Amino acid sequence: MDGSEAAILGAAIGAIAGLGGGWLIVLGQGHHLREQQRADRERRRDELRRDAYLACIDASQHLSTALWKLTGQLSRGAGTPTQWQAALDEAHDTWARFSATSAAVTVAGPRAVADAADTLHDALAAMHHAGTTWHSEALRAGHGRLDACNTRFKEKATAKDHPDHAFRTAARQVLDTDGHDDTSRPPQRLGHLGRRTHQTPV
Repeated sequence: MDGSEAAILGAAIGAIAGLGGGWLIVLGQGHHLREQQRADRERRRDELRRDAYLACIDASQHLSTALWKLTGQLSRGAGTPTQWQAALDEAHDTWARFSATSAAVTVAGPRAVADAADTLHDALAAMHHAGTTWHSEALRAGHGRLDACNTRFKEKATAKDHPDHAFRTAARQVLDTDGHDDTSRPPQRLGHLGRRTHQTPV
């Protein structure tokens, strides 16, 4: 092989090596881009879930508060039918909001949290029904001091506590916030599982 042939061969080998190195760079960049896109998708998914979970928790608290407000008036014999209706309307509005937020959790997933949200929805539906039934019975009776309605509502309110705790626990596990304070703004903090203080009907 003379010098010119060697030069040509060397140039060819260099070109091939350069091409191979270029492909390695392209492949490496493509892998990095895919990893970045995957990380972005996971971040957006987690943000969507966090927002859905926090909205559901907040709505459930407002619904519970509205129902205790309604039944508190009835049990004390306080207020007028017009005031009872205003409290009932507030309970209906908060129920609609909670239903929408729990549906959003079902969409956001995953299955464990969606199932927990469904169970909490059923428990609050029973509590809401007990409260609205009490209102109807009070209108018929002309007063709200109805022991049977009081007992039924308190039973449903107590039965709601476990599904409420279970939903928050499932949400924390998915977002990996157990033991952390990165969601630390009450009342929306996922880790804030203390029982709310209610004015229990007597």
